[in-house]
Amino acid sequence: MAGAPPKPWPTGQAMQLEPLVRRVLAPNPSPYTYTGTQTYIVGLGDGCAVIDPGPADEAHLLALDAAIGDEHVCAIMCTHTHRDHSPAAKPLSARTGAPVVGCAPLVIDSDLPRADESFDSSYEPDRVMEDGEKMTGPGWTLTAVATPGHVSNHLCFALEESGALFTGDHIMGWSTSVVIPPDGDMGDYMLSLEKLHAREDRVFYPAHGEAVEKPRQLVRGMIGHRRQRENQIIRLLGDGPHDAAGFVPKMYKGLDRKLHKAAEMSVTAHLIDLERRGLVARSGDTWRTI
Repeated sequence: MAGAPPKPWPTGQAMQLEPLVRRVLAPNPSPYTYTGTQTYIVGLGDGCAVIDPGPADEAHLLALDAAIGDEHVCAIMCTHTHRDHSPAAKPLSARTGAPVVGCAPLVIDSDLPRADESFDSSYEPDRVMEDGEKMTGPGWTLTAVATPGHVSNHLCFALEESGALFTGDHIMGWSTSVVIPPDGDMGDYMLSLEKLHAREDRVFYPAHGEAVEKPRQLVRGMIGHRRQRENQIIRLLGDGPHDAAGFVPKMYKGLDRKLHKAAEMSVTAHLIDLERRGLVARSGDTWRTI
C-alpha cells in the first residue's frame, strides 16, 4: 500500500488524460481512498458520460459542473455503490437530467466492522447494465465488464474507441482492493482478476491512484500476490489454529495499526474461500487446516 504523494493534489481540477477522457479528483482523501475518488468524464464535447460521480459533496459537484460546462450529459455511470463512488449520482442527475446507469443497487446490513466505505442507500439507477451491455454517445462506446469480488455488484467500463478500462475499485493505482465479507468475495475477486488478465486493455483508469500503463503485468502480479497470501495462511495454520486477527502481525509486518482491520477482513475473505474449497475449517472464530 503506497503512501499518498506530496501535496498539492489536483483536487477539483479537470485533467485531460487522452482525447476522450478527463478526470476530476474529489475532496475525500482517506487511508482507503488515497488522495480521493476520481470521477471520469468521457466525451469530446457533443455529449459525455460521467463515471463514478463520487461523494455528494457540493465542492465536487461544482467542479463537475465546471468540467462539463454546456456539454450534454448522456449518462451518469457507477461502478459500485460504496459511498465514495455513487452518492453524487442523484444530485448530478437532477442538475443535468441525465439517467443513472451501471451497477445494480446493493445495500448490505451487517454487524461486522468495516474497513472501507459503507453502502449508498440513495442509489436508484434508471438502468442496470449487465456484462457486455453498451452505453453509447457521440464518438464513444462504453461496455460493461462485470467484475464481482470487491463487492458483488462491481462493474468496470471499457472505452472501445481507445482501449481504456475504468476499473473502479476492482483494480486501483496505489494498492490492492479491500475484499470484505459478506458482500466481498475472494473467489469471485480472483475470477474477475483472471477475466481482466485475459483482456487486452491498453490502460486502466482506477477510481483511486494513477493510471496503470501496463495492465496485464499488474494483474498478473496481483493474482500472484493473492496466491502468496493464501499460501501464507495455510502455512501458518500448519503451526496451529488461528483466529483471523492472529494472522495479521505475522503476514503484514510493519503495517500501520490503522490498517489492521482491513488486513483482518482480507484474511477472513481468504479463509472463507479456502473453506469453500475444502482446505480449511472453522470452529467459532478459530480456523484450522483439514
